[in-house]
Amino acid sequence: MASGPAKEWDALEDFERRTLTLAEKTKTVLVAGEGAPVIVMSEIPGITPEVARFARWVRDAGFRIWMPSLFGEPGRPVSRGYALQSVARVCISREFYLLGSERTSPVVEWLRALAAHASQESGGKGVGAIGMCLTGNFALAMMLEPAMKAPVLSQPSLPSSNPAGMHISQRDVAAVRERLEREDLSVLAYRFAGDPLCTAARFAAFEAALGDRFEGRVLPDSASNPKGPVQNHSVVTLNLIDEAGQPTRQAVDDIIAFFKWRLA
Repeated sequence: MASGPAKEWDALEDFERRTLTLAEKTKTVLVAGEGAPVIVMSEIPGITPEVARFARWVRDAGFRIWMPSLFGEPGRPVSRGYALQSVARVCISREFYLLGSERTSPVVEWLRALAAHASQESGGKGVGAIGMCLTGNFALAMMLEPAMKAPVLSQPSLPSSNPAGMHISQRDVAAVRERLEREDLSVLAYRFAGDPLCTAARFAAFEAALGDRFEGRVLPDSASNPKGPVQNHSVVTLNLIDEAGQPTRQAVDDIIAFFKWRLA
């Protein structure tokens, strides 16, 4: 049977905690592993045990994980109260534009700087990134940083005001598409068919903007872990079923393969 969300805190002792000041902003980043850098951006409410589990899978596949703490408390298990608390804090933060259909959140500038920093520390290797839910769109906007090579969008859920919005300015998306074409790169994305936060209309908008450079994969709702706190949403974390042959576990393996391909 598929297990439910973790109840205990994850001490994250196998990650090095760094305090990085980039783009005039200071944030905590958890770092682990060796190899090409991959930035793991958590969903609401923060770096839960399930997000850390995914990061460890990527690390163990031969990558150096950079996991910024953008909201919440690293290692704290998910709960309804904790999620609402994180949402409330994000809503008043000036770093996130939850309603901006054609606006890129200011925090992306910091994330681009993190990608450049991670690449430099690795000797100039290309960088991969995955965003989830609230951060799901960010990996696409980060492609304006030349070090970024492998963006993954997992259930990108912004803007909350427009189911067909992409949460990136028209100028930025045009620049990203030009780069994808010029460098023969692509964008990998996932959602559940019945996800109310990441809709079919949003994937259609990405396809219209990016053409065949956008590879959107839609999982059936039957593949969602029924013990997750929210149904049909968190593909590689809370709604994942960690069993051989399960579509969500296959999604993890395919994402890792995508990073290996693009960052080899």
